[in-house]
Amino acid sequence: MTPDPRAPHTPLPRLAGALRRLPPSCGPVRLIAVDGHAGSGKSTFARRLAEALGGAPVLRLDDIASHEELFDWTERLGRQIVGPLSRGETARYATYDWTERRFGPAEESLPPAPVVIVEGVGAGRRALRARLAAVLWMDVPREEAWRRGRHRDGAVQRDFWDGWEPAELRHFAEDPSRPFADLLVRQCPEGYEVLPGPSGTPVGTQIVTQGDGSSAVR
Repeated sequence: MTPDPRAPHTPLPRLAGALRRLPPSCGPVRLIAVDGHAGSGKSTFARRLAEALGGAPVLRLDDIASHEELFDWTERLGRQIVGPLSRGETARYATYDWTERRFGPAEESLPPAPVVIVEGVGAGRRALRARLAAVLWMDVPREEAWRRGRHRDGAVQRDFWDGWEPAELRHFAEDPSRPFADLLVRQCPEGYEVLPGPSGTPVGTQIVTQGDGSSAVR
């Protein structure tokens, strides 16, 4: 998808403010999913959104997935992350080392902040959706996202991508996220355009803004 230079930008501080006003969805936490195809820019967007939220915690699903469980991490997510947050407790979890192919001994912590971002392919999955305040979908076509991802990771990850692509296809065929997205996020040359998503929920009307290109993230 080639960014439209005429597209209106949505300043991330305004988006952040709208997300803060959503009702809590997981105990005291507003759990925000940033989903999309691998290579679609989820990590960069989540980092910038977290900054606009004043340093909101971000859970990277790459940290709880593994080579053996590319998408079969729902139980671990519920036990280690969703359960504690729903009780207003700090979640603690070991992160996966994709080079060593094992979970490390050290624990990361995820506090029950007012807004917590869950970023990764499958973040808006069916099993998690009831705990989410909003699902944001990075609206990049699959083939373009995969091409970006392969270019980013280089030849050393070619075998991984050869296995990843059919696994992602199967996941989204069985458990699609985009039809349930509250907002669609599209990258522009100087920021992001945020549009109401297919879910038809009122979240989009609270968040989507017009113009304001001078306030776009650069």
